[in-house]
Amino acid sequence: MWKTTVGGKRRVIYRCPPFTVHRQNTKMKNTLNRLYNHETLTREDAKTILISISNERYNPVQVASFMTVYQMRDIALAELQGFRDALLELCVKIDLGNAKTLDIVGTGGDGKNTFNISTTSAVVIAGAGYKVTKHGSYGVSSAVGSSNVLMQLGYEFTNDESILKRQLDEAGLCFLHAPLFHPAMKAVVPIRKQLGMKTFFNMLGPLVNPVQPEYQLFGTFSMELSRLYQYVMQETGRQFTIVYATDGYDEISLTGNAKVRTHLSEKMLVPNDFNLEKLAPKSLYGGETPEDAAAIFTSVLKDVATTAQKNVVTANAGLAIHTIKPEISLVDCVAEARESIESGRALAVFEKILT
Repeated sequence: MWKTTVGGKRRVIYRCPPFTVHRQNTKMKNTLNRLYNHETLTREDAKTILISISNERYNPVQVASFMTVYQMRDIALAELQGFRDALLELCVKIDLGNAKTLDIVGTGGDGKNTFNISTTSAVVIAGAGYKVTKHGSYGVSSAVGSSNVLMQLGYEFTNDESILKRQLDEAGLCFLHAPLFHPAMKAVVPIRKQLGMKTFFNMLGPLVNPVQPEYQLFGTFSMELSRLYQYVMQETGRQFTIVYATDGYDEISLTGNAKVRTHLSEKMLVPNDFNLEKLAPKSLYGGETPEDAAAIFTSVLKDVATTAQKNVVTANAGLAIHTIKPEISLVDCVAEARESIESGRALAVFEKILT
């Protein structure tokens, strides 16, 4: 808006918002029309569009509209593959040596507001003697994400290869803060925050760990997405486990049954398969602040948490260990995770990467 004077009278003139010409992109308009007509994208189209979003070739309204399409229908396999291809192509590459590592991560977006089970489990797995390269970020659709907790506890994020390799060699664990490895996604962070709901980026996060570890335990927020993850991971030849709790959790919750898909089989797990009792949902509540979440995280590692908090962590950590060593019984893998906590090794691992 600007003002001028004509014939002694002031006149107010409004100008259009300063969207640059390149953002008024006809290709995105055509793509949106296709999607509104219930068409799906090819793998190559999906890759090209996400690269264009990363390069800020579309305006925020177009990007938000594109994101919300996948709130109204399930993402197609080719679309998920194409989006993943784009992010892996754009990410900051890192070489942490020849160690075979594991990632344990959920999509988020389940709306359960549990404490940071996968982040805590990652430390426990490392305490049990396995190498972990944990990929994560800030909370978007939940109160507190993995990175919020780690920041609260004083962990310093980096994409410096030498620092991360030292942490992995000495402690068996390092954290890969997603924004440092996927800087191209910076453009969509404000839009995701304003939407305040899960988007297809929640679906992508677990699939684009820049290390692409040999072993992966995924949690998904829907049964359909767990099936798509299975198809995506079968292409990679890696060992994986994909979890969807049938009461909606994106991890083993012990509150009910969980559908589990692996590189070897599919099955339904119940709490008794872990030699653990069923839990009440309220026992997994994570609080509303980073301070709340950090307190639970620390209490589990110090072995002063509630029985429910400790059990759900050992269940998830045990399933991750079982992904690495499927020849060992799940109950024995859970026992390994429990020993990691009770021996103090899990706490020692975390203290080591803070120094």
